[in-house]
Amino acid sequence: MKKQKLSIIIPVYNEAKTIEELLRRISNLNLGSIKKEIILVDDFSTDGSRDVIEKLSKKYVKIFQPRNIGKGAALKAGIKASTGDFVIFQDADLEYDPNDYKKLLKPILDKKTNISFGTRFVGQEFKPFGKHKTMHSTHWVGNKFLTFAFNSLYGTKLTDVEPCYKLFRSSILKSIEVKTNRFEYDLELMCKLVKKGHKIIQLPINYSPRKFEEGKKINWKDGVIALWTMVWNRF
Repeated sequence: MKKQKLSIIIPVYNEAKTIEELLRRISNLNLGSIKKEIILVDDFSTDGSRDVIEKLSKKYVKIFQPRNIGKGAALKAGIKASTGDFVIFQDADLEYDPNDYKKLLKPILDKKTNISFGTRFVGQEFKPFGKHKTMHSTHWVGNKFLTFAFNSLYGTKLTDVEPCYKLFRSSILKSIEVKTNRFEYDLELMCKLVKKGHKIIQLPINYSPRKFEEGKKINWKDGVIALWTMVWNRF
């Protein structure tokens, strides 16, 4: 019997300091009978990320964008190259824990859904300081607002509309055409999945937010674009 495969798509833009540690964590992950296909898509990095990727083993699928097009475009390139039965999105920093893959795979393997997303807010209280601090206050408030807006517009009960971890049965993901190429890709994808009637299960995941000075890229402008993307696709 053919082994099932999980394609892990990693869009990379200026993450030279974290790529190798992330890949070590993914490589150490045991998914039992499920094979891993790791796809790295460099979005024309300028910090040496491309050099790091080029030196990696041939076991990785490596894609180099001809110019900086955006995270969404990188995900599209990775999806096109993927050959797995399942696909998950993975940021190239260390904010998310690959050990959560197994948790997100389970409801799909159990045939309860074809799509499972992580959520960073279930059971979490806002903690701006200390060892177990949550995300930056503007991100916390922004994400809560966008989640409220999405649920109001689309009649859903999601608890986090912008988690990195999104795991799909690949046939479902590849059936959705997304036009945007930057951070709003995720929101357009979600809008179209919900409008087509797909069931999304969300499960709590681990999250270790980084600061802007540590390389955090998304900002309030992306939040405004995300809101517009929801409204545009709804009506």
